Amino acid sequence: MPAAAESPAAVRTAPEQTHGMPGGIPYIIGNETAERFSFYGMKGILAVFMVNYLWLMGDTPGRQMPEAEATAYYHLFNLLVYFLPIVGAILADRFFGKYRIIIWLSIVYCFGHAALALMGTVGSASLWLLAGLLLIAIGSGGIKPCVSAHVGDQFGPNNQHLLPKIFNYFYFSINFGAFVAALLTPWMLEWHGPHWAFGIPGVLMALATVMFWMGRKKFVHLPPAGPSFTEAIFSESGGKLILKLIPLYVFVAIFWSLFDQTGSRWVFQAEEMNLDFLGVHWIPAQVQALNAALILVLIPLFAFVGYPWVQKFIPLTPLRKIGTGLFTMAAAFAVSSLIEVAISHGAKPNIGWQFLAYALLSAAEVLVSVVCLEFSYTQAPRALKSFIMSFYLLAVAAGNGVTGVVNLAIQVPDPVAKHVKESLKNLPRAERFGSREITTPGFDRLPGTADDITARVEAGAIASRTTPADESLKAAAAALESLSANNGRRLPSATEAANILADVRDPWGQPLKYELLNQSNARIASAGPDKQAGTRWDIGMMLHLNPAPAAAGAPEEGAKRTTWLARRRLALGLDQPVESSTTATPILSTTTYTGGQPRLEGPAYYWSFTGLMLLMALGFIPYAMRYRYETMGYFPVPAAPPAPIP
Repeated sequence: MPAAAESPAAVRTAPEQTHGMPGGIPYIIGNETAERFSFYGMKGILAVFMVNYLWLMGDTPGRQMPEAEATAYYHLFNLLVYFLPIVGAILADRFFGKYRIIIWLSIVYCFGHAALALMGTVGSASLWLLAGLLLIAIGSGGIKPCVSAHVGDQFGPNNQHLLPKIFNYFYFSINFGAFVAALLTPWMLEWHGPHWAFGIPGVLMALATVMFWMGRKKFVHLPPAGPSFTEAIFSESGGKLILKLIPLYVFVAIFWSLFDQTGSRWVFQAEEMNLDFLGVHWIPAQVQALNAALILVLIPLFAFVGYPWVQKFIPLTPLRKIGTGLFTMAAAFAVSSLIEVAISHGAKPNIGWQFLAYALLSAAEVLVSVVCLEFSYTQAPRALKSFIMSFYLLAVAAGNGVTGVVNLAIQVPDPVAKHVKESLKNLPRAERFGSREITTPGFDRLPGTADDITARVEAGAIASRTTPADESLKAAAAALESLSANNGRRLPSATEAANILADVRDPWGQPLKYELLNQSNARIASAGPDKQAGTRWDIGMMLHLNPAPAAAGAPEEGAKRTTWLARRRLALGLDQPVESSTTATPILSTTTYTGGQPRLEGPAYYWSFTGLMLLMALGFIPYAMRYRYETMGYFPVPAAPPAPIP
């Protein structure tokens, strides 16, 4: 690729004196569309990949990642992506300029996608995943504030009135790329596997980089502010501006804490729903495409119809729009909470209900994200454009940090997994992947006593556990299987299970607790030797309701067996081909676990975030009422009326 930066004589350093659109805008829009395809395509399948695919990427199956753990890692990755813009902004505004930072870090970005596409080809897939996500975070995070500010830099005094329109076009391009990616990459993952699903976004990122380079002579290359950048930050006006905007970004952070769970918790929720809607059988991760599609419709609808109509009745200021969006987001998560209530009672609600949640969420995004993006730019002085945009992105990072920390905190550790890992670490490398039994001392910490737990380890992963509660758990599972058979292959409700488990006790004399998680999964739990539920010493059994057996070679069964995941499971010996199966499929499959399950799950998880968003929306009202608009930089903001209006 040619040199990343052109000589000063080859580029413009000031906006054109024109009343029309700047010449570099098509290259920026094209670059943003392809880059957003690459990012949202990768991110849209990341959580489901970590749970369902990552453990199968090696020569032997590894440990399957729990949903809470995958959710935590997904949001911590997002945190890094949206934290690094502060670094990119400083490098761009203080030292190198926006164009250089964008082009340099786009190349780093491409290497990150290449690492993800190579997972499973050689070495540890987890290490490739870590390397790829780190490079993507550096690349994507570093360029984020620069791209948004670079758009505004193309405009001068004569065409500054077009700024709101171009930010709408800019956001339109983001969501067009995200829409196509959300439809294509889950389909590629399901039928062609991770290499193609992660590889195609990498190709689009390379295309985005080339497209941005092609526009280098059309762009306005504002030089870095140099020392004046630092002076602007620590000036009285700069400091006041930052202090005024920080509370706004705190409120917006919680918005993003909920919003970005569309790529994690909402995908896992969709897996438990009836996916047939509008004549289409949806892949769970594909439902995210609805958000991008709605944004494409709602942006012009709000801009040209909704806002002008509301403006006839009340002054529609940016903070009023944002406040409305915060309440709308609470409503969106309330819908998802009600869906989870139905799932936890064994129902299988139609995915159309999640479409309703997405409609509310997308309206909230237009009101909060689009408006806050433009508002941040117009409120910033010229020397701090990228820096202030990065503060907005820090709000996204903080929101994802909240979600990541919550999902880490709700996980109760597994003492057996920890002991096995430490035991294998102490073995010579050549012996770590053999077959062996490893015994973990129980609650009394003494080896050789009745509460010890023995794990059967195959190829470095726990294949099974033998616990003191096995006898009572198996007796309970047998009784529940019999009840399911009599109920038409349906998992019993909590009330039904309580009647038949009333006399079953664990080895420590405590009753077993039964929980229906969804239509296909339930859990029996013993409080363990410490007799306290929800601790690391819990012992339990997960129950999975197997689908009713179908005739060998039935069309639907044949379709299932063609997915990449099904082919991979067959190749690793985890499943039998239907034609060669000679044994009847049991009604329930069981897996023994140790350690408490998540402390916060099911409807309680969703209602907690709904309540948090509602509280933040209420708290935003007094902030918005006290905020006073100012004229910053060379983009005038309409003068505030005598009384401040939110």
